[in-house]
Amino acid sequence: MKKPTVYIHFFVALLWLSTLPAWAQHTLSGKVSDADGGPLPGAAVTVEGTYKGTFTDVNGAFYLTNLKPTAVSVQVSMLGYETQRQTVDPSKNDVLSIKLSKTAVAVDEVVVSATRANQKSAIAYTDVTRRELNKLNLGQDIPQLLNFTPSIVTTSDAGAGVGYTGIRIRGSDATRVNVTLNGIPYNDAESQGTFFVNMPDFASSVSSVQIQRGVGTSTNGAGAFGASVNIQTNKLEEKPYAEVNLSGGSFGTRKVNVLAGTGLLNNHFVLDARLSKIYSDGYIDRAFSDLKSFYLSGGYYTKKSFFRLNVFSGQEKTYQAWNGVPEEFLKTNRTYNSFTYDNQTDNYQQDNYQLISSHELSKNWRANLSFFYTKGKGYYEEYRTADKFSNYGLPDVVIGDSTIRQTDLIRRLWLDNDFYGGVFSFDYNSFGKLTANIGGGWNQYKGIHYGEIIWSRVAGNTNIRDRYYQDDATKRDFNLYAKAFYQFTPKLNAFVDAQIRTIDYSFLGFNSQLQNVQQDAKLTFFNPKAGFTYTINDRSTVYASVGVGQREPNRNDYTQSTPESRPKAEKLVDYEAGYKVQNENLAFTANAYFMNYTNQLVLSGQLNDVGAYNRVNIPSSYRAGVELEAGVRLAKQLRWNVNATFSRNRVKNFTEYLDNFDNGQQESRKYGQTDISFSPNVIAGSQLLFTPAKGLELGLLSKYVGKQYLDNTSNENRKLNSYFTNDIRLIYTLKTKFAQEIAFTLLFNNVLNELYESNGYTYAYISEGKVTADNGYYPQAGRNFLAGVRIRF
Repeated sequence: MKKPTVYIHFFVALLWLSTLPAWAQHTLSGKVSDADGGPLPGAAVTVEGTYKGTFTDVNGAFYLTNLKPTAVSVQVSMLGYETQRQTVDPSKNDVLSIKLSKTAVAVDEVVVSATRANQKSAIAYTDVTRRELNKLNLGQDIPQLLNFTPSIVTTSDAGAGVGYTGIRIRGSDATRVNVTLNGIPYNDAESQGTFFVNMPDFASSVSSVQIQRGVGTSTNGAGAFGASVNIQTNKLEEKPYAEVNLSGGSFGTRKVNVLAGTGLLNNHFVLDARLSKIYSDGYIDRAFSDLKSFYLSGGYYTKKSFFRLNVFSGQEKTYQAWNGVPEEFLKTNRTYNSFTYDNQTDNYQQDNYQLISSHELSKNWRANLSFFYTKGKGYYEEYRTADKFSNYGLPDVVIGDSTIRQTDLIRRLWLDNDFYGGVFSFDYNSFGKLTANIGGGWNQYKGIHYGEIIWSRVAGNTNIRDRYYQDDATKRDFNLYAKAFYQFTPKLNAFVDAQIRTIDYSFLGFNSQLQNVQQDAKLTFFNPKAGFTYTINDRSTVYASVGVGQREPNRNDYTQSTPESRPKAEKLVDYEAGYKVQNENLAFTANAYFMNYTNQLVLSGQLNDVGAYNRVNIPSSYRAGVELEAGVRLAKQLRWNVNATFSRNRVKNFTEYLDNFDNGQQESRKYGQTDISFSPNVIAGSQLLFTPAKGLELGLLSKYVGKQYLDNTSNENRKLNSYFTNDIRLIYTLKTKFAQEIAFTLLFNNVLNELYESNGYTYAYISEGKVTADNGYYPQAGRNFLAGVRIRF
């Protein structure tokens, strides 16, 4: 398929253009200081309406070269200070002196700054603003809203982007992606996955998202083993507001929410609230999603401190589409759902409580402290045909001379969990050469897993809601990290970052006698990182870093094994290096990475000593690639944001195990180097944006994802085909006397009606002497639309 070649040619042209001298040679210089005249290093200086920008050095000085001899608007901003704008004429060669005043109240952003990357971090990251999220936020989940950022592949079980959705970054699935909300861990402690379905419409309360690719910086919660997604909700709105969003579209999808805030009352208090309802029938048959949520946040602010209490909750009911569509139905019935029982649903409610605080201890030191509690409870309901009584610890039913060993039944599998803890950081800024962070966190998870039968065609000696199993688990997670950035010269900055993390997990698992008993696993990880950033000039920067990440096995790896067969923890050494260049009409980044794994956990088909198809450690595997990202202003009204990832993702010396139904044994097959499953060699995203008139934006949004294999054998009969989708988006924004802003959005998804599958699974076996693979796929919607209106008062 030749579609990605346009991205290759484009990036080669951009790299060549970035080396050409600009026509104008005017320089703008100046110094940024605080109200007392002290220098402010690290302040961002940007020329509005262009990609031109730089940061002040240790003396607060900045230089912008190659500017056109026309008046420009310069914006100067820094965390904790009021943003300033000045209109200047570079041809006059004036030296600017800009003083920034501290914000009247402490700002929320300082809480997450300890775990976020910045221009000195020497890692690959992307910041997504609320404005960018709003452009796509018509009811689909957060993974879908991040779809056009580099190296990301998204999927939806129901096929329409609502309900159960998933995300992979550089091929790493959600269990390997660390997710934090305001610096607080969110990943499920046992499965380590992230279920955005439990936070419906959460994007409407998000102020910014940072995606770190690779190991990234030290953060709280689950180990980042492929990427981190840092979500921030807290943002002080100093003026009162109200907002209403209405949207709807194909597959019965509809969303309504109401947001309101008091603004800063009496210079100290603020209250923000949101109430949301989302519904979708789904693209797949019966795969509906019925979602409700609210968000409530109250804050108290002073000049040096603030306290925020966030309470938010999500309630979801989704019809199961977990089985996907068998391969043989793809051409005749792409929306097929094997489930037909009318209440084959997942039902879950998650309540989140966050108390967030920050206090300025001195000019150089700030302390941040947060506590959290998450309560989750719910079940999924299943109709089971001809299930054995013995599977539920029940005796067979004897009626006269007949013995009944099987029956149809309905069961519910419950999860009742509590997750709580705290995170902290002490941030140091010398306003000179050194900035540093010391932080960490502790959390404890308690989960109760149990199942109950709520109906049985043949009941026998049973009672409704009898629990046929119960498994209590406790997991404690503690981490400490320290990192420092030091400006050795005006051009060279380096950082070191070290984290120690301990895990204590108690669970019901098998012992060496194959008896189910309570067990305990303890792990300790040390994760160092280091790197440097070198500023070539005000247009160009190079950087390089190396980082170590380690990650524990998940719940099933522990519970479905014995101590003898239990897998080891995974380890990753991540090497990153990049080059950035920006001028008036171009911002371009090239990032190369090599992710070297030891003991990566994968499915091989091998049965372990308790008869489970558990994941196994493979000694050596790697991901190597280059990520290219560019924003270019083709004309005054035409911009193109484009990214592409070209990678090689390989397993060394993989062994596959196949069930042989002819003899009841397992057969092994050895391979040399094969592709890591679900890891496309090419991922590309494009947003071509045209603004023909004030308030009107037209966008062509494109996404290409290369071929992916369903397992680690590189077998062409077990794969996801490449796909190329195109969306058209229209946004019209106007201001009126009765509203601050009214925005109309029309989104036509997959306008070329590409038939594609973004996820799947396979089960290969031997029967009648032949290898057969049963493949299942998750088809995504063809041509469809969403439309919405946002009214801000």
